[in-house]
Amino acid sequence: MRFSPLVAAVSAALVVVALTGCTAPTPDASATPDASATATSSEAALIETTVQNFIATQPVRAAIVKVSRDGQTIFREAFGESITGVPATPEMHFRNGAVAISYVAMVLLQLADEGVLHLDDRLSVWEPEIPHADEVTLLQLAQMTSGIQDFVPNPAFVEGSYSDPYRMWTADELIAFGAGQPLWFEPGTNWGYSHTGYVILGKALEAATGTPLDQLIQQRILDPLGLTGTHASLTGEIPEPALHAFTSERRPFFDITDGRVFTEESTYWNPSWTLPHGAVQTSTIDDLDTTIRAIGTGELLSPEAHDAMTSTALRGFGSPVDGCPSCFTQIEPYTYGIGLVTSGDWILQNPLFSGYAAVAAYLADEDLAISVAVTFLPEAFDAEGLYPNLADSLFRELGGVLAPEQAPPTHH
Repeated sequence: MRFSPLVAAVSAALVVVALTGCTAPTPDASATPDASATATSSEAALIETTVQNFIATQPVRAAIVKVSRDGQTIFREAFGESITGVPATPEMHFRNGAVAISYVAMVLLQLADEGVLHLDDRLSVWEPEIPHADEVTLLQLAQMTSGIQDFVPNPAFVEGSYSDPYRMWTADELIAFGAGQPLWFEPGTNWGYSHTGYVILGKALEAATGTPLDQLIQQRILDPLGLTGTHASLTGEIPEPALHAFTSERRPFFDITDGRVFTEESTYWNPSWTLPHGAVQTSTIDDLDTTIRAIGTGELLSPEAHDAMTSTALRGFGSPVDGCPSCFTQIEPYTYGIGLVTSGDWILQNPLFSGYAAVAAYLADEDLAISVAVTFLPEAFDAEGLYPNLADSLFRELGGVLAPEQAPPTHH
């Protein structure tokens, strides 16, 4: 396929690529308040050193990092510049991408618990006009096992997206690119990441409730968790202060493959293609921290729904399929639950698109949350405009330092 960076950037958010982190002894969490304060201070210093060392060796323009344990912040800092001469700050807003997939999944699970819908409902119960509606269930859409093609690799979508990155896509346009094609595989028999499936799921939730998706997420997730820094929008606007992003991913589109410097500001590229309309959001590092801990503790779900969301039942399931760039066997570093990734003993989401990368990750055994947002220097992009998820890499370094006995697994 000619315009591969868009496809590869999304695929890179799926495949866990990380640097091997150093390990250190866990702080002494014993007895007295003074010892606890010393341990926290020691961890903060360890985090600071790890982040600084990472930035010194990786093409990171800016990094915002927050780490909390037992719901208490132990580190919250920003590094580098948002734009030249403007330092990044922890208060800056950025695009949270797939983090909102978890919000959509949580709404689905809540509605199933309430009997508004059922996970084994055929899509045709709620959206009968969508192709393959009689073949796939809501659960299959949520687990990425529906077989409905992802629109992201579709050549017509890639052409349209890169020829006009400010275009506002409609949900029906996106669905047509994916669901309008033959299934990648028979529903329930394999696994393949599909943005199309979640765009469709968003429409099904609206049909089941008669409520727009942004309101469902606001009422059921954002308000109960107090996420005042997270906002839905179909425009390219980002609330101030904004973390700016830059990318070289359109190199192949413009045939700039000869090593010439080529960087574009992508901060205000329209993200309407990324998720169900109503779940296209901007957020902050504080809201990512609150979100992933709430998911990890099951704060807004029944025990049964929480177990389903964080399940590793798909580990070992799936296989590559010709023509499906995101079909692969679920492995320990990356196993899908329902709207959520498990990686070893961690749960996470790790969006990567349009020059933004982020991770929100949680280790239940230590009540430890790590949230990272990253933007890139030009050197991060290769001659074809491809780039790795360095937020994911940094998270895995930090996880290895802070929880060496349950370090996030790496995959090379």
